Amino acid sequence: MSFRLKRAVLASATAVWSGAARAAGLCASGRPDLWHSPGGQRVLVVAPHPDDEIACAGTLLLHRRAGDVLHVAHATDGCAARAGGLTRGEMHDRRREEARVAADLLGVAGAHWLGLREGDWEEAALVPALRDLVRQTAPHVLYAPSRVDFHPEHVRVARGLAAALSGDGALGCTIRVYEVQVPLTPVLVNFVTPIGAVVDELIGAMECYPTQLGSIERLLRMKRYAASFYGLSQLAEEFWQMDPAAYRRAHAARAAPEADGAFRGVRARPFTDPLSYLRGLGARRQLRDVSQGP
Repeated sequence: MSFRLKRAVLASATAVWSGAARAAGLCASGRPDLWHSPGGQRVLVVAPHPDDEIACAGTLLLHRRAGDVLHVAHATDGCAARAGGLTRGEMHDRRREEARVAADLLGVAGAHWLGLREGDWEEAALVPALRDLVRQTAPHVLYAPSRVDFHPEHVRVARGLAAALSGDGALGCTIRVYEVQVPLTPVLVNFVTPIGAVVDELIGAMECYPTQLGSIERLLRMKRYAASFYGLSQLAEEFWQMDPAAYRRAHAARAAPEADGAFRGVRARPFTDPLSYLRGLGARRQLRDVSQGP
């Protein structure tokens, strides 16, 4: 099969699933809130790895345009990534540099490199650092990693952030949980950002991470499906918005569906994308109900 034919087949599969998402959206009840900013807000993103902030980079670009101040914190160094035959030390250096370039492009005012060694860290090292960072930046909006994930580092950083969001430092903060490769689905999504105005800049931010581009590119499909589902043009980013108490409750739940393989990420090719949206719907409902409290 020629390269052009392969691309056409992949594009056709994505178009079919986008059409299915639009049809499902027409049958859905309730609509999520759409992104807006009054300007002058402080925004903090907690990213488990350098490149995870790209999952909500379109929204960050709109925050910057609105005059908001952006902070991005990278919890781990991502040194365990397998790309280009690099050693852990080389990957650490490469991903830190990629993160610096991406921060410049996104217009980040405060880049916070926590730099815990991927796969070799304890929550006792993360939680105090995140607590101090939240107090230091005093964000109006905090973009947080999701428990609806299969990557153990994503889940652990999300749990550490939940533990850090205790005390006065988180009062008045709005949490928006973002999705990396595992969809939140309409079970949890209650906030959506149309990002058509910044697509070119978003792609530029993605290209700042050449070692991770293969996995980052599939995020574009998720953003396309989101736009189709909610009847928006071009691309959109989805979030599960809540207050800090709800985020803590979601992580205090005893059940650990992510450890049981309940969730599935989108794969390199789009043929099985619907499975990532259908698997684990019950687990998502459980987390939604727990987060809402008694």
